[in-house]
Amino acid sequence: MTTKEERMSFLEEMEGVRRIRQPNRADVKKPRDLTPGHLERQRAAMAKPVVDRNPLTADDVDPLTSHDVLNWQRPGIQHGVFRKLRLGQYPIEARLDLHRMTVEEARREVFRFIQDCVRYGVRSALITHGKGERNVDGVAWLKSYLAKWLPELDDVLAFHSAQKHHGGTGAAYVMVRKGERQKQENRDRNSGR
Repeated sequence: MTTKEERMSFLEEMEGVRRIRQPNRADVKKPRDLTPGHLERQRAAMAKPVVDRNPLTADDVDPLTSHDVLNWQRPGIQHGVFRKLRLGQYPIEARLDLHRMTVEEARREVFRFIQDCVRYGVRSALITHGKGERNVDGVAWLKSYLAKWLPELDDVLAFHSAQKHHGGTGAAYVMVRKGERQKQENRDRNSGR
């Protein structure tokens, strides 16, 4: 309990003090003016060009028709290995369908697909590009670009048009380079010999 004298002493000390009439809430409104840091980030974002890590070119290509056969292999690929690829004797471990894609969409998807094949250890894949038979000019554009793109990717060892039951000249078998994990597994497996 406080005495009367203590209360009077307290009131004398507090004489002239006024209650603050603001609500008991934090001010969380965003400032309307831009800070120097914000302006600098905007400037940097505008000045920095977007880097396209996709090496596939979208330049002019030699036009191919629906009946043209795709056929390419890197130097050093054994004849028997390429023959098995050409005949569709390797199991298809992954598939990519480019139907109804624009050239730019197909460019991005092919690049991403081959990267994923290497990452997940896929060695044999099938890319369906279509024959382009419905094109007025008779050119199979996606097929033409695919024939240009695949040799540009270091991870592609060989490709060939597919057998009829896998799409024929509207699809291609693709042989992909081994990933680092697969190479190491081979080294470990064969080091005991």
